[in-house]
Amino acid sequence: MELPDPTEPLPDLARTALVVVDVQRGFADRAWWGRRDNPACEANVAALLETWRTAGRPVVLVRHDSTTPGSPLTPGTPGHAFADCVGEGCDLLVTKTVNSAFHGSPDLDAWLRATGVEAVVVCGVTTNHCCETTARVGANLGHRVLFALDATHTHDRQAPDGSTVSAEELARATATNLHGEFATVVSTAHLLSAG
Repeated sequence: MELPDPTEPLPDLARTALVVVDVQRGFADRAWWGRRDNPACEANVAALLETWRTAGRPVVLVRHDSTTPGSPLTPGTPGHAFADCVGEGCDLLVTKTVNSAFHGSPDLDAWLRATGVEAVVVCGVTTNHCCETTARVGANLGHRVLFALDATHTHDRQAPDGSTVSAEELARATATNLHGEFATVVSTAHLLSAG
């Protein structure tokens, strides 16, 4: 999906936290998850992380501790670990068992407020589940949310009528659901060019 640059100015990125959601090795298990979109996701996540870390901006890593039997994201399994593109170092590690990073531990909302963060950039996996839910809850809690769509990916899903909804369609629907209501949908390139 081609993303136009937003017309409104970006927040002060020095006071904007990068929230990297569930970029874990287990999402490479195609037998479990099925076909995915956006092969550039990991490179875009890595570029955002490098920029945020180099600039000394706040970085939040979020990890899903699955309670689903057999899940490749189960604690103690190789898939539970962060993917290589995540690298080392963060200001806060949030673990969760549900979709939203704002319903994990420690309390992300409380940490953002205590740190004086003015906005968050959400990226990671998957676009229409944990990333979208994190963006929605963050906005409902009063945070300004930027959603780096091309630094997320998702998988094809079966609809209730039995048809398959492609990952690309789901990502487009997420962008449509969020933009102007819960978040500003942005590209990685736009965030990087802003400093």
